[in-house]
Amino acid sequence: MGSNEGDCRVVVVGAGAGGTLVATHLLTALSSRFRVELVDPAPTTGRGQAYSTTDERHLLNVPASGMSAFPRDPEHFLRWLRTHHDPGFQPHDFAPRAAFGRYVESLLTAASEFPGNARLVRRRAEVVDITPAGTGFAVELADGERLEARAVVLATGSRPGTHWAPPGLADDPRLVADPWTQPIPEDGDVLMLGSGLTMVDLAISADRPGRTVHVVSRNDVVPQRHVLPTTPPVAPPPGITRLQGLDALRTTLETHVASTQETTGDWRPAIDGLRPVTAQLWRGLSEADKRRFLAEDARTWDVHRHRMAPITHERLEAVASAGRLARHRGTIAAVRPEADALHVRLDDGTELAVAAVVNCTGPVGTIASDPLLTRLARSGLVRPGPAGLGIDTADDGRIVGTLPETRPFLAVGALRRGNLWESTAMPEIREQAYDVARVVTRSMHGEARRRPTDPYGLTLSTNRRAARRYNAALGRLLRLQDGVEEGLTAAVSADPDFVQAHAALALLGHEWGANTHWRASLRAAHGAAAGRHLDDRECSFLDAVTTRLRSDEATGAAALLRHVRLFPRDALAVSVAVPTVAFGGLTSGSQTAELVESLGRSYGDDWWYAGQLAFVRQDQERWSEAEDLASYALSVEPASGHAVHARAHVFYETGEHSAGLAWLDDWIRTRGPEANHRSHFSWHAALHELMQDDVEAVRRRYDRELAPSVVGGSRVVVDSGSLLWRGRVTGSWTEQLPVREVRAAAPREWLTAPPTPFAALHGAVLLAADGDAAALRTLRATAVGSEDAVFRDVVAPLCDGLVSVVEERWNAACATLAGVVSTMEPLGGSKAQREVVEDTLVHALAMAGRTTEAADLLDRRLSRRSSALDARRRAVVTGSGTSVR
Repeated sequence: MGSNEGDCRVVVVGAGAGGTLVATHLLTALSSRFRVELVDPAPTTGRGQAYSTTDERHLLNVPASGMSAFPRDPEHFLRWLRTHHDPGFQPHDFAPRAAFGRYVESLLTAASEFPGNARLVRRRAEVVDITPAGTGFAVELADGERLEARAVVLATGSRPGTHWAPPGLADDPRLVADPWTQPIPEDGDVLMLGSGLTMVDLAISADRPGRTVHVVSRNDVVPQRHVLPTTPPVAPPPGITRLQGLDALRTTLETHVASTQETTGDWRPAIDGLRPVTAQLWRGLSEADKRRFLAEDARTWDVHRHRMAPITHERLEAVASAGRLARHRGTIAAVRPEADALHVRLDDGTELAVAAVVNCTGPVGTIASDPLLTRLARSGLVRPGPAGLGIDTADDGRIVGTLPETRPFLAVGALRRGNLWESTAMPEIREQAYDVARVVTRSMHGEARRRPTDPYGLTLSTNRRAARRYNAALGRLLRLQDGVEEGLTAAVSADPDFVQAHAALALLGHEWGANTHWRASLRAAHGAAAGRHLDDRECSFLDAVTTRLRSDEATGAAALLRHVRLFPRDALAVSVAVPTVAFGGLTSGSQTAELVESLGRSYGDDWWYAGQLAFVRQDQERWSEAEDLASYALSVEPASGHAVHARAHVFYETGEHSAGLAWLDDWIRTRGPEANHRSHFSWHAALHELMQDDVEAVRRRYDRELAPSVVGGSRVVVDSGSLLWRGRVTGSWTEQLPVREVRAAAPREWLTAPPTPFAALHGAVLLAADGDAAALRTLRATAVGSEDAVFRDVVAPLCDGLVSVVEERWNAACATLAGVVSTMEPLGGSKAQREVVEDTLVHALAMAGRTTEAADLLDRRLSRRSSALDARRRAVVTGSGTSVR
């Protein structure tokens, strides 16, 4: 094409919502030397078929809170509504579709008027052909004009078809082929073919006294309605995306829907919970199963998945209750046009005389229904999508055909339905529009090759060798294996300007305290960022890491959590945000559960996410669900440390000590050598041995897997030190404890100025095991002076209680520790870890001679799970067993 204006031009074909959003993003991303041409013969912009109605009774079928045009700003549409439509509009309200069309158009207008943005040309013309020309394209218009462009985006949607019309009707002007552009007669009965959302809106508009609206469809089913308030989505069964065949999928979904109905009273959360995995489920079907689904299941899916607003349902019911809506099951067999009416015979013999037949069958969705696509298919630029739907596209929207991927030819919206199935609703369209605009923007700046991605599809601005090393390190992080920082270091060696890897090294170095070079890594990240065009996610990650590392704890935590909300599939950031075996995290308790559960919309049945959710479920004492999730994660990735951790807790909390110990020992032997924080899994195994009252086994494991000679850093405090103290207070380890060597190996700050309340809990326990009341008092003073309320309200009293234990002031210890036990959750960690305080309380009660209280506490524990140790301790305190060891 040479150096001409075509090198700076992008042509977007189709000015509906999808095309308009692509154009909006392009105008914002490109400078004023570029031009974006939005080409569509429609008189309006931003509306297409979906939002072209002017009837304010035609409502969106998604609440306003789900209709933002911007993926990272979910309240944008709601704010626009309150400013431009109704100040009192609420998130759960359903806005008029006409209002949404105005909203989309306003976004384009604002972007086109902003100084410095690319220039917009809106052409009201029809594109009849697109051909390769030079390094770009030639776009031919119906009026003969020819546009040269570097990139082309197809956003034409799907057209309604009338292939179903029998002879005598197809050419009659009383066939309303496109009801959004053709009027329905004011007088006389009408027949609407199809019973979906289009029919619902048109029946409400066409209703009037003296008229009957006839509706004929093969199944005689209409869309279900939304119910307010909504019930949160229920995640699908683990492993649903790995099912083989349509029949297995049907059976699983029927069970899932029935179970959800039983537990929530509503089937809708089951369907809504499928959204993250719908595209995976569709792609997992064979071509034959896809076509069978279209023939046998698609209508059922549509009426349950795409529901009408409650007020729309009420309006339709009012028409039906008045006797003005007549529904028929079947098809149109024949039509006899006469001057007074169209005389229609249905295939069941029913005869109707109507003023018009209205096409409500929806878009056809095949190449053959669109003259432009037909021509492009003949030249090989496009080919049919799976199951004959739309056109074939890659994951990033690039059109699959004879052109190389280096030439930017992309699609959004309904055209991608064959690859994605769900590709017409705004949550899908807005993501596609953003992603496609990003691909085009890079190509306009001379970037021809597709950038590599991480396992969750997030862009990595680096070379492929560095990306492979980064992804290997990320995989080790997600599996909780050693070598993460070494892998990231290898990634920056392969690309010294790899911003994401530098920033990840800085964040992990800071959070883990494993190296002192995180400041240098952060400086390297900023230095590299100055010369590289980063993805939005990479920019957000660098900003969040910078704030986390250069500000106070609360501000830094908020910044990283905001990044996770904006980019929930950034698994590295989520790994830092969620408490794990590494006992870090930015949340605790119900906050953690809320965060992890919210991620289900993004991860579906991903194995790593299943392991994270399994740990949340065990913390909620939903043992069966936790076990199912952990087992699934391990079936996909046997090295999944999160799933192992969750399963270990399930075994412990349900009293399955023998089975848990056998399983853990096998995993420690086979997978443990690669595991990061492997001592924590050994701690879990030792806990099973302790609960079985097998003291010798505990000691052997301590010497082999938990002594300071094999465990270092903070783990020597959390795992080794806490186990020794448990041995002491449970009467299991009565001789001299090897505490001094543990204390010598412990990070000094964990005993003097611990970084978190969780660290303070374990530091205090280790000091108690060493009998150091003075150090406990110093730690208490640090806690009292902390700005963190958990330090003041929980850690300080814990130190008081442990001082009383060390000094053998048993009644004082009982009074203080009883209060601590009831307020420990904010300390973080797991119930099994915090239980060391309860063990200490039982010991203090027994030593104070308050045997009834000690026995009651042990009874409550034994009612939750079996424990030979607790049974022996109960026998001792009630005088029915042997003396304390």
